[in-house]
Amino acid sequence: MGSSGHGVRLPFTDRAEAGRALAGRVASLGLTDPVVLALPRGGVPVAHEIAERLGVPFDVLVTRKIGCPGQPELGVGAIAEGGEPVCDADLLRRLGLTERDLDTTIRRERAELARRVTAYRGDRALPPIKGRDAVVVDDGLATGGTARAALGTVRSEGASRVVLAVPIGAAQTVLELSADADDVVVLAAPSVFRAVGQWYTHFEQLTDADVLALL
Repeated sequence: MGSSGHGVRLPFTDRAEAGRALAGRVASLGLTDPVVLALPRGGVPVAHEIAERLGVPFDVLVTRKIGCPGQPELGVGAIAEGGEPVCDADLLRRLGLTERDLDTTIRRERAELARRVTAYRGDRALPPIKGRDAVVVDDGLATGGTARAALGTVRSEGASRVVLAVPIGAAQTVLELSADADDVVVLAAPSVFRAVGQWYTHFEQLTDADVLALL
């Protein structure tokens, strides 16, 4: 398990500052031939700082939240490029839904995922992951759905070590995702957690152009 909380001043100024703080923790893991993969859009400025510190290039691993039909802001699952949808079975059961009820939503999110992959990487494939230490980076963890989908893709691609690195995460989510990663590196994991943005002074929405500029 990674670290949390010691000497961290909250809120972070912005994603770049959080990334610089996180980069030191990731560097201390002593990774072998690391590949750094950002979850766009918010994870990109964070991953940029980690990749700079490690002296390696970085790329994006595109994910999409699967929203509840009629309540799109309520995430009931997620999908990452190269992977199958990962749904929250307990939440679906509580909502009286089955995965089949999500078919239309999943088709729409697959299309948007494909659009973003093309926008960010053109016809480039994901960087090689097999046999390497893979660091999946986001700007924070609320429910952790997209991170879980991304970790599943990285694992299925044959990473030798799977690391999840985030500046901030809900304590329960960090605990749950420690089963999906070999290491979870987090600077702070508060037990009371409403939204990722509350932990940043500046938390602007990023555009595709912002992502491409950092890549």
